[in-house]
Amino acid sequence: MNKTWIVTGGSRGFGRAVAERAAAMDARVVIIARGAEVLEVAREIGGQTIGLAVDICNDAEIEKAIATIADRWGPIDVLINNAGLHRGGLIEQIDARDWSDVLATNLSGPFHTIRSVLPHMGEHGSIVNVGAVVGFRGFSGDVAYGTSKAGLAGMTQVLAVELARRGIRVNLVVPGFVDTDMTAALSQRARTRLLERIPLGRPGTPDEIAEVIWWVANASYMTGSIIATDGGLMCSL
Repeated sequence: MNKTWIVTGGSRGFGRAVAERAAAMDARVVIIARGAEVLEVAREIGGQTIGLAVDICNDAEIEKAIATIADRWGPIDVLINNAGLHRGGLIEQIDARDWSDVLATNLSGPFHTIRSVLPHMGEHGSIVNVGAVVGFRGFSGDVAYGTSKAGLAGMTQVLAVELARRGIRVNLVVPGFVDTDMTAALSQRARTRLLERIPLGRPGTPDEIAEVIWWVANASYMTGSIIATDGGLMCSL
């Protein structure tokens, strides 16, 4: 295969599952995360996988990291914008810092990462942004997260048109309720209420989301698409 993949938020959840799938297909994989544990995760995945402890909210830091990757492996073929931060709260209660942090990670982070990757991405490049159901359907107490993911959906649509002339595809995968570290904090009551609204009656798994992200990244005639992978949750809301 010999493609170079970058996966942000690649140290856990379906970010890690995507990295593992790409590595198993002989891709060169760079996983990016804030914490130093990303280095150990890269070793565990093996193959041609490296980990970089980088804060995607820092545009100078991400630009330097991307340039280093390109110097080492040449053109970047696939970017998966998966890094995310969730902090809940009703609009009258959410801390202004939490609002800023969520928007910085979930919206400005992909913006900076895409801008840094584009000089090193040739024709047939692929960008997959990872959205959320709350970016399309309202959930009380999720004003920051929902706003950030709705913005990411808009960014995907604009860049799909803007970058098509360069042969670069941009798509959005929208996971539903998936068993990850982020959803582990949900109360049993909230979890039960969510499961009752999912037609398939169960949460997804990181591997199931990774399978779709992998396919979308390689779908040569798809751009600007929004692919819900949510067990039917959106169509039931």
